[in-house]
Amino acid sequence: MKIALDQTHRRYRFRLIVPSYPIFNIYSHVARRTTALGPICVASVINEMPGWDVEVIDENNYRQYGPKTSSGAVDHGALQALRPADVVGIYGGLTSTIPRLYEVAGFYKQRGVITVAGGQHFMGENIADALKHNVDYVVSGEGELTMPELLEALMDKRELKKVAGISYRENGSVRSTPPREPITDFDMLPVPDFSLVRYAKINLYPVGRIRGCGMDCEFCTVRGKPRCASPERTMEGIRSLVETNNAKHFFIVDDLFGQDRPATIDFCHMLRYYQESIGKRLDFTVQIRLDNAKDAELLTAMREAGINAVCIGFESPIEEELLAMNKRVKPEDMVALARAYHKFGFLVHGMFIFGYPLKGGHKFTMRAKERVKRFKTFINKAKIDTVQVLLPVPLPGTELRDRLEQDNRIYSTHDLGWEYYDGNFPLFVPDPPIKPEELQASIRKIMSKFYHFKYFFMVGFHLFSFPALLFFLHNLQRGWLKWYRPWRNNLTRFGGWMVLRGWKQEFKKGTFLDKLQRAKNNLKPTIGINH
Repeated sequence: MKIALDQTHRRYRFRLIVPSYPIFNIYSHVARRTTALGPICVASVINEMPGWDVEVIDENNYRQYGPKTSSGAVDHGALQALRPADVVGIYGGLTSTIPRLYEVAGFYKQRGVITVAGGQHFMGENIADALKHNVDYVVSGEGELTMPELLEALMDKRELKKVAGISYRENGSVRSTPPREPITDFDMLPVPDFSLVRYAKINLYPVGRIRGCGMDCEFCTVRGKPRCASPERTMEGIRSLVETNNAKHFFIVDDLFGQDRPATIDFCHMLRYYQESIGKRLDFTVQIRLDNAKDAELLTAMREAGINAVCIGFESPIEEELLAMNKRVKPEDMVALARAYHKFGFLVHGMFIFGYPLKGGHKFTMRAKERVKRFKTFINKAKIDTVQVLLPVPLPGTELRDRLEQDNRIYSTHDLGWEYYDGNFPLFVPDPPIKPEELQASIRKIMSKFYHFKYFFMVGFHLFSFPALLFFLHNLQRGWLKWYRPWRNNLTRFGGWMVLRGWKQEFKKGTFLDKLQRAKNNLKPTIGINH
């Protein structure tokens, strides 16, 4: 059943909301410095529609001037009183934020506002679930083309059934229109307009050039052949941010930066020439494949472009787990490749998954203590600058979730809700002999060893060593990197200790362990797996 807009309005307001994380986690600190790119892209397109005012509210980065509740959260009642929204879009790109998404949808639905949700979470049965939780329309796939058509339909300028890529309820049933083809011509879209984000302080700007990934990891929701925007179009977005927002720090959100290699190198050259022309050095972080360390031409172009840090999905130092993940690399090769990035001057952020469940037929067992030892040894050998160790998350729409569901290993979301799907909590029956409680304790042991209070004192020590740069007057760039890397790493490791301490304090206040016990009791036994 179509829900239409009030046709007496001269102008409409569309508010796009990025819901807050349910609890304090490892992403909370960086989330206060940045925002999600997808909602900005959608909002920027709608902002060009005649008769519409657009704003983005990021609940994770809501720091100045915005009305707040007594607990410090976004006061949506006050926002609606100040600037009433006619349509509210809510971003469901992170499964852990879905409970908050439903809460926000309910708030606006009670006030007669049309609610729309979209993002990676909404596929399969989750679409019907959203429509039962105060969401009027669900957008599947990319929203830049779908949302304007949906808004036109709500204004009676287009038939609802002709809007591709949406779902809604009609006569008590869920109706879904045919899927929309993925966008391939990104140059037709407007440059993302970050001025649409209200009340935020952004100093780490997300930039995207490539969508999709051809690696097909079974735990990942990003699928399909990579689709690339032109380097010129991406450069225009960076120029705009530098010249209007004085932006300096950027995170390129492409799943794998090195895809479309010739255009990537051209893009790096453009970045270099642009920085030379304005006399300003910019700072970039990218996600990239480990084996790109073999490509000296690419790495040289990246360093000249101001790319200083690389985020690499090592996933695991255990070969059997790498095979289960469809990762095409052996553990013995990973240390050398990581060190190759160091030789080019990159800071390396290592991303790991602990306790990955193996596929049926694999005869491999390893106790949690030995796994922890393997991880610590590898991290030290590879000399990784910063690490992130998470548990496997059976996200909706992934092959991993399908496999674990077939084996009846996933704890019910009635017991362990979507809010726990952030990588910090055990969500399924692990491979024997490990117990779920051991999984969580293990990642804390690895992270607590890496991020420690002792690095507070080492930060001060390196400050006193700064005069040692005099020995590198013949090569100041090399000397600076030699001094800066340990100083930066010590500072980051101390900061990481503070984040972990905050997480532990919040965890103790919660009831997760009680819920986990209930989930274990409610899951029907599976021979040879269940604990």
